[in-house]
Amino acid sequence: MKSCAEFFLFSIFCFSSLFSGCKKYPEMTLEEIDAFRSSASDGILSKTINKPFKDEGWEIGKNGGVWNGTISADPKSFNLLIAERDAATSGILSYLTDSLVDYNYVKREWQARLADFEISTDEKNGTLDVIYTLRDDIYWSFYGDSQQKVKITSDDVVFWYDEIYGDEECASSAYNSRFMAMPDGSEKEITIEKIDSRKFVFHFPRIVAEPILATNMSFGPAFIYKKAKDSGGVSALRQIFSVAEDPKKIPSCGKYFLTQYTPGQRIVYEKNPDYWEKDAEGKPIVYPDKKICQIVADNNTSYLLFKQGKIEEYAPTPEQLENLVNGADNFGENGYSVFSSAGNLDAAFWTFNQNPQNSDKKYYEWFTKKEFRQAMSCLLNRERIISQTYRGLAEPKYSFFPAANKFYNEEIFLQYRFSHAHAQKLLETSGFKKKDDGFLYDQNGNKVEFDLTIVSSSNTLSDIAQIIVDECKKEGIEVNVRQTDFQRLVEQLTSTYDWQSLIIGLSGGTIFPTQGSNVWLSGGNLHMWYPLQKTPATDWEKRIDWLYNEASCIVDEKKAKPYWDEYQKIILEQCPVIYLVRGRSFYALNNRWDLRNVYFDNVGGAETTHIFLR
Repeated sequence: MKSCAEFFLFSIFCFSSLFSGCKKYPEMTLEEIDAFRSSASDGILSKTINKPFKDEGWEIGKNGGVWNGTISADPKSFNLLIAERDAATSGILSYLTDSLVDYNYVKREWQARLADFEISTDEKNGTLDVIYTLRDDIYWSFYGDSQQKVKITSDDVVFWYDEIYGDEECASSAYNSRFMAMPDGSEKEITIEKIDSRKFVFHFPRIVAEPILATNMSFGPAFIYKKAKDSGGVSALRQIFSVAEDPKKIPSCGKYFLTQYTPGQRIVYEKNPDYWEKDAEGKPIVYPDKKICQIVADNNTSYLLFKQGKIEEYAPTPEQLENLVNGADNFGENGYSVFSSAGNLDAAFWTFNQNPQNSDKKYYEWFTKKEFRQAMSCLLNRERIISQTYRGLAEPKYSFFPAANKFYNEEIFLQYRFSHAHAQKLLETSGFKKKDDGFLYDQNGNKVEFDLTIVSSSNTLSDIAQIIVDECKKEGIEVNVRQTDFQRLVEQLTSTYDWQSLIIGLSGGTIFPTQGSNVWLSGGNLHMWYPLQKTPATDWEKRIDWLYNEASCIVDEKKAKPYWDEYQKIILEQCPVIYLVRGRSFYALNNRWDLRNVYFDNVGGAETTHIFLR
């Protein structure tokens, strides 16, 4: 459960549109790349459906049917707090929860879900309140027992905000977002106050540009989580709803109940009849009666299952696309439809460990030099990655904000692009020298050699890592690829800090510039290269903190723009993270489902919440 203002780690292998299993392709020439892109655009893409979400309203559907899908990994827990740090678990539990509000990116406005809202600004005192009023028809429901349902109240939200998000021991990713930097350099907390059983208010110590973004949240049932915490503290809190327990006992305020979990095999959901959202005929928006998700770690297996008609949807990789759109089985009700969009907002990146815990390591001195990080950016051959792993259906990622962000500036872009000559110059000026043995050494005579950690389940990511290895080797740099499972990688990144460099991704998007306080602020728990700093370790991080905090409090977009421009420039100059590529996104859907309520674009992804059988 997260505030919309936060990023969270995603396991790369869970997102087939970004990094899916595929074989390694030979390097293509520039002429071959151009030819392939042209043929892809004129041939393959012309056979896909371009249907972005336009908020034109929904067709009334019919109830019934079973939605068959796959998930890439077993849940770590059924506990909402545990799920924060695990994308697979978070996705599994998302069907049992809902958020206070939702953002309509077509209309560019917030819309009520579990609660309506109003904003009250006190210009005289420079403060702001967001008052939420919960719907009167929302419940924690229990599977098979309609009489047991418990009304959702302000107590649920207040408990979650204060006792989960607000308890540092819980280590929630939303903890840091509760605090605001004040003009005098101090910090003050965004507090919550219960007004009555349905109404509560967030008090901001400063006026902010996006108060709804900062307060939107999902939450769990306080009557269960509070009881556990009161009896045994955070330790007991983390123990509830383990995967060993019967999932039917988990209450839901979302679209489905979790009714069955067979480790390594499948998860089963059944429709929640008490779900609040209804169509024009008064039927719950959730039309399929059941969801069955097989646990399939291998993307190639998921692809085969989709081709056999055994699952409903699939995110094909570029190398699979031609077979899909030209396949003999892509016809009629027994076939499938393929949607395409320009790409996903989420992007993976390469980053380097600058945590002073590792200051005795040789690599620490290298990684803390911006020139070294810039040189690594110059050795990242994005065009080769695009040709070998995406078959030309991707674009280099050079900007910090995506085009969907209101403060995206096309004139602000990464200067350190693929160039061995530029990399050599940067390395030489910062004290590195290539010797006759062909290896690069620092000014202390240490051979430049470091690890690159990746998730072990992705062949595509392995190919990307090998491209990095190859390009670095040309400059005498030894890069050793270390493959690990996602849970171990998260532990290294957030707890032990015993990694060197790695490739990982974040989910959450950046439609708003104020998304990601837990990453870009120096004290954030996902400040990748050096998290949880008590004070900024560098002058540029201090400047980032100030720009972020000040710009977040400027309502006038024209006045805020110079701050966000400088913010982007600093990050692209310092290269604490080096973005890879932005692949085109594809979505294939079994034709037994009616396509009228189905949309697909690079902001919202696949919109299937109102899907129903033909």
